[in-house]
Amino acid sequence: MLTVLGFAMIATFLVLIMMKKMSPIAALVLVPALFCVLVGQGAQLGDYVLEGVGNLAPTAAMLMFAIVYFGVMIDVGLFDPIVRGILRFCKADPLRIVVGTAVLAAIVSLDGDGSTTFMITVSAMYPLYKRLGMSLVVMTGVAATANGVMNTLPWGGPTARAATALKLDAGDIFVPMIPALGAGLLFVFALAYVLGRRERKRLGHLTLDEALEPRTGTVLAAAGGDGGPERPVTAPALASPAPGTSMPPAPGTSPALPPAGDGDGDIDGAGPAADEGFQGLDPERPTLRPRLYWFNAALTVALLTAMIMELLPIPVLFLIGAALALTVNFPHMPDQKARIAAHADNVLNVAGMVFAAAVFTGVLTGTGMVKHMADWLVGAVPEAMGPHMALVTGLLSLPLTYFMSNDGFYFGVLPVLAEAGAAHGVSPLEIARASLVGQALHMSSPLVPAVYVLVGMAKVEFGDHTRFTVKWAALTSLVVLGAGLLLGII
Repeated sequence: MLTVLGFAMIATFLVLIMMKKMSPIAALVLVPALFCVLVGQGAQLGDYVLEGVGNLAPTAAMLMFAIVYFGVMIDVGLFDPIVRGILRFCKADPLRIVVGTAVLAAIVSLDGDGSTTFMITVSAMYPLYKRLGMSLVVMTGVAATANGVMNTLPWGGPTARAATALKLDAGDIFVPMIPALGAGLLFVFALAYVLGRRERKRLGHLTLDEALEPRTGTVLAAAGGDGGPERPVTAPALASPAPGTSMPPAPGTSPALPPAGDGDGDIDGAGPAADEGFQGLDPERPTLRPRLYWFNAALTVALLTAMIMELLPIPVLFLIGAALALTVNFPHMPDQKARIAAHADNVLNVAGMVFAAAVFTGVLTGTGMVKHMADWLVGAVPEAMGPHMALVTGLLSLPLTYFMSNDGFYFGVLPVLAEAGAAHGVSPLEIARASLVGQALHMSSPLVPAVYVLVGMAKVEFGDHTRFTVKWAALTSLVVLGAGLLLGII
C-alpha cells in the first residue's frame, strides 16, 4: 500500500507542476500533506516536516549565503573577464553560445557545488540567450546535465556517499570511472552542439553588433521550435557595447536576476515585463571594485579550496565568505544593505523552495514510503539478473536518484544492492561505480535545491525545464553506463 501511495504521490506532484496547475513550492507542501493524511499518519505530519526541515536547514543556509557571496562577486566584477572571454568565443552565434554554456558549466562544476555553478553560468549566459531570442530551457538543460556529470567528483557528494556507505576508498570508485564519465561529458558537448545547430537554424548567425540592436525575436520553450508556443520578445539595448552578463543593479534598484516563478505562467519571462531592469555588462556600474579584484579572486579561491578540503562545513564557509566580501567591498552600511536587498528575492525564493522540499522529503521518508518503494524495486529484480547487479544498479540509479535524495539512495538502497550483488560474486566496487551513473539526471530532480537556483535565475518554469531536460539527462546517464560496460569498468 505504501509503495503504491509513494509512487502516486510523486506522480501527482510531477503532473501538477508539469501541467502548471500548481507552483512547485505549493505542490511540494500540499501534495505530501494530503498523502500523509491518506496513509493514516496525519497526526505525525508535524514531526515529519520538522525532521525534514532539520535535515535540509544546512543546505538552505548554504544556498542563502552562497547567493549573497557570488552575487557580490558578480557585482564587483570578479567574473567580468571570464564573461568577456566567453563573448569573444561565442560571437553572437547560437551554436557557440550553447556549447559555451556546456563548457562553462563543466569548468565551474569543478568546485563541487551545483548552486555556485548555476549562478555563475546563468549570470554569464542569460543576457546572450535573451538578446538573441534563444530558448532558455536549452541553457538550463545543458547546464544541469553538464553539472550532473561533473557532480561525481569525489568532493561533489555522491562518490563520497557511496564510499562511506560501502566502506570503500573514494579514489578506488572514482578514478576508474573517469573514462566513462569523460564519455558522458563528451556526449553533453555533442548534445550542446546539436541543440546549438537547431537554435542557429531557427535564429540565424548574427554578428555581435546585430545582436546589440533593439529587436523583436522569439524565445521558445524547446530548442529548435519543436515544442511550446512562440511569444514575442522586445529586447532593449545593452547598457554598453560590451554585453555579457545580467549583473545586479546599482544600489537602490531592482535585482537583474529574478526569482523563480513569477506566477503568470510565462516560462521564459518573455515580453516587456521580463526585460524590465535588464542590464548587460556595464563597465561603468558603480558596484565595480577593480582595485579589490585580486583580493576577491584570492578570497574565492580560498573559499573553494576550503570547501574541497572540508576545513569547515560549507554553510559556515559561505557565511564567513559573504560577511568578508560585503565588509571589504562595501564598508559603508547603506551600501551593504543595498547589496543584500538586491539579492533578497533570490535568497527568499530559493530558501523557501528548500524548506518546501523538506515537507516532501520528510513525509516520503517518515511515512516509510521511500523504503517500501526501494524494497519493491530491488525485489522486482529477477533472480537471473543477480550476476549482472552492477548493470541493474546503474539502471536503477536513474529513477531512484531522481525520486530520492542522494542520502536516501546511497545510505538506504545502495547497501541492499551491494549485498545482493555480493551473493552473486559482484564486487562492491562495481556496484559503487554503477551507482554514480544516474547523477546527470539527479541534478534536475525536484528534490535538488540547486535546480531552483538555476530555473529561478533563468526565468524558466520548473515544469518546462523538467519536460525538456529529463530525456537528455537520462540519455547522458545511459551513455555513461554504456561506456562503463564497454570499458569493463562496471
